[in-house]
Amino acid sequence: MLLIPAIDLKDGHCVRLIQGDMDQSTTFGEDPAAIAAKWLDAGARRLHLVDLNGAFAGQPKNLAAIKSILKEVDGEIPVQLGGGIRDLDTIERYIDLGIEYVIIGTAAVKNPGFLQDACSAFAGHIIVGLDAKDGKVAIDGWSKLTGQDVISTAKRFEDWGVESIIYTDIGRDGMLSGINIDATVKLAQSLKIPVIASGGLAGMADIEALCKVQDEGIEGVICGRAIYTGDLDLAAGQARADELTGE
Repeated sequence: MLLIPAIDLKDGHCVRLIQGDMDQSTTFGEDPAAIAAKWLDAGARRLHLVDLNGAFAGQPKNLAAIKSILKEVDGEIPVQLGGGIRDLDTIERYIDLGIEYVIIGTAAVKNPGFLQDACSAFAGHIIVGLDAKDGKVAIDGWSKLTGQDVISTAKRFEDWGVESIIYTDIGRDGMLSGINIDATVKLAQSLKIPVIASGGLAGMADIEALCKVQDEGIEGVICGRAIYTGDLDLAAGQARADELTGE
């Protein structure tokens, strides 16, 4: 079970949002590279970056901060990145910089042809971020709910060659209210590719609950606000996960 620290970038700084609202952001660090170094030192095995400005603008907006993080990581662990990725040229640029996995969210739902092309051109490097509320997919920075069912959408993406799915319950994100275990397991059971849980991680109890269902196809969990507020100690959480799953 991978505990994957999130570094959300807004105006070059590391922030956390509440339920994806850019107006409800808390700054946790002025230097994203220093934050990355902190999580590396704590034993992180992967990092999760989000270009928040890029997600809303539809194009990369925090390139300097992303480059500084990649320089700090220096290839030690994989880095995955989402936010504003709308074309193949952007994907290629990020992979050339050293990003291992590119996360496509809204564009995967609104422009399926683009996702198919991305999976074909960059096999093994494409993750889809599926954000949902009450089982329905949300897009455009969570501002719009579609009528699309999460499971059927994910199955379609799996057929196209997506590496894994990050599943976020947007009703819980940033709220420290606990991962939606049932919905995450239900999705994972319906797929052959791994699912990464996201949204609402509150503490060690969530880690223990996820480890119990890891064999259903849950590869890891995005760790956001909880590791910044101290509700979860990343190193202790990863050690506990390793203990429970025999890693």
